[in-house]
Amino acid sequence: MVGLLISVIIFNLIAVKVNKKLTLSQVVQIWTFTIAFQNVFDLIVEFKFHSYWYFTPGVDWAGLIPRTILIPPVNIIFLNLYPFGKSAIKRILFVALFVAVILLYELAALLPQPWGYFHYGSWKIEYSLIADPIILYFLLGFYKWISFLDSKSNA
Repeated sequence: MVGLLISVIIFNLIAVKVNKKLTLSQVVQIWTFTIAFQNVFDLIVEFKFHSYWYFTPGVDWAGLIPRTILIPPVNIIFLNLYPFGKSAIKRILFVALFVAVILLYELAALLPQPWGYFHYGSWKIEYSLIADPIILYFLLGFYKWISFLDSKSNA
């Protein structure tokens, strides 16, 4: 729990500090999208297949912390640092670097209590290597969609 609480504080502070691109409305939408997407993903991967879990298998109150206040600021950091308008190579390299950092954090979250809080069932780090870039591209697509909707409503 200690590692999780420290991470929540650090990631939220970084998200506030680096947020120069997202409006307050976009932050709320990204935050909400992240929680919804994470819960749908976990419903299948965690609860149906028991591939991984937070703290204890099954539903627990502590598992709400990473789902609601840890992962959304990471997505806000990603969107603020993403090199929009740069070459495809730079964008791909950025996603690869960001995934590498996420994977390192995932490995740290696997440490025993009190630092770790994440546990593998049938999940493997290789699955995250495949899933994380796909999830980040879904996030980028959602961001582009809400930006498009914002531009239409402001016109």
